Amino acid sequence: MSSIKVLLGALAGLVIGAAAGALTGALFAPSKDKRTRKIRLKKGEAKVEVLKEKFDQSLDSITERFKEEVSDLIEKEAS
Repeated sequence: MSSIKVLLGALAGLVIGAAAGALTGALFAPSKDKRTRKIRLKKGEAKVEVLKEKFDQSLDSITERFKEEVSDLIEKEAS
């Protein structure tokens, strides 16, 4: 193996390790950095609200479609 490949592999490992460390540090910030966690919590809550709205819309759509199908079946049975 050439020394260039070894050097590039070591450099890639260093970069990946630094990125993983930074991410871990940001996710598990000490309690003195409550601001970071509050920001992430608010973003997460906003995404949950969007998902709830989409779920409610989908549920309403499915319910309406079900009612229409039941109504059509009742009309077919009556005729």
